[in-house]
Amino acid sequence: MVRRTARPRRRASATPASVSAGCPCGLPSSYEACCGRFHAGGDAVAAPTAEALMRSRYSAFVRGNVPYLLRTWHPRTRPERLELDPGVRWTGLEILATSDGTAFHTSGVVEFRASYRGGALHERSRFERVDGAWAYVDGEFPE
Repeated sequence: MVRRTARPRRRASATPASVSAGCPCGLPSSYEACCGRFHAGGDAVAAPTAEALMRSRYSAFVRGNVPYLLRTWHPRTRPERLELDPGVRWTGLEILATSDGTAFHTSGVVEFRASYRGGALHERSRFERVDGAWAYVDGEFPE
């Protein structure tokens, strides 16, 4: 089996999420057909890759979906509660690199830049499978 190494990714969308007709995650599909199906699906519909989970979590931040964020957080690192800043307006997601995180892996890393009005968050997130479903473990903030 060939091990995948980190690969650069091009920006999914140059259009801010608040303006785009597609999903907030930057993909051209509608929210309902893209991240919305994971948000509405409960445990029955899980993101198939670490990158898909990362995108769906970004969309959950955009839409203020705290239950989904907590549900997709690894139990080992999940906070008891999560309060989102209502003043933050997310404007776009750029996937910079991925490593592993496919159907053939038990862990993966997604590096991304999430822009918001007035700045951006650059994170390298770690994901692991929990009972077969991808979960966000933690992240580091590269310089």
